[in-house]
Amino acid sequence: MNDKTRKLAEQTGVVIPSYNAAPHLAEVVGDTSTFIPLSRIIIVDDGSTDNTLEVANGTGAVVVQHPVNRGKGAALKTGLNKAFEMGFAFAFTIDADGQHRPDEIPRFLECQVATDADIIVGNRMAERKNMPGDRVFANKATSWFVSLRSGVKIPDSQNGYRLIRTAMFKKVEPRLKAVKYEAESEFLIKAAKAGARIESVPVETIYATEVSSVNPYVDTARFLRMAFRSFFW
Repeated sequence: MNDKTRKLAEQTGVVIPSYNAAPHLAEVVGDTSTFIPLSRIIIVDDGSTDNTLEVANGTGAVVVQHPVNRGKGAALKTGLNKAFEMGFAFAFTIDADGQHRPDEIPRFLECQVATDADIIVGNRMAERKNMPGDRVFANKATSWFVSLRSGVKIPDSQNGYRLIRTAMFKKVEPRLKAVKYEAESEFLIKAAKAGARIESVPVETIYATEVSSVNPYVDTARFLRMAFRSFFW
C-alpha cells in the first residue's frame, strides 16, 4: 500500500455481522487482522444459538452482542454505529462465513483514495464462474433494480463486502427501516438519494460448505416490499 492508502487504512475499521458463524469466524478475523488491527475489528453476534459468541470473544476483536437474533441489517447498523463511536472515518463490512477475501482490502482502499467515494461495493459479477446459477439470476435482477432506483450503476448490489464512510452511514441511518437482508439494498438507494458517491471494485467470492441463512421465499418477499416502498421515498 502507498502512503495515502496506508493513512486511510489507519482511519478504517471492520464490521463483521455474525449469526451462527462459529466454524469460519476465527479464520475470517485472523485473516482480516493482517490488514486491519484487532482493536479496530468489530464482531456483532446477532443472537447466535451456537458458540459464535465464545469464538468471537476468543479472537481479541471488539465484540457486541444482540441478546436475540434481529437480522443482518440490524447487526450492520449496530456495528457501523460502533465504528462511528470509535472514531473510524470508514468501515468495511465483511461477512463472517468466509466468502469474502480479506486480502482484497487494499483494493477497496485504493479505489477510495482514487475516487473519494462514500461507498465502495464488491463486484463478483465479472468472475462468476463459481457462483450458483440461481444467485447469478437473483443478483442480476436485484442489482438492476437497485441501480435503477439509486441512479448509479451497481453491478452487484447484494454483495456484503463494502467500504462505507461512517459519516454517510450516520447521515442516512435515521431513514433506514429494514433490519433483514433487504437492508443492504435499502441503504444503497437511500445513500445515493442523499448524495453518496458509490463505486464498485472486482472481488472474488468463495463458495464452500457454509449454509446460507437467507430464506429465498421470505427474503425475496421482503426485497419486493422494500422495492415497492422505494417509489415513495
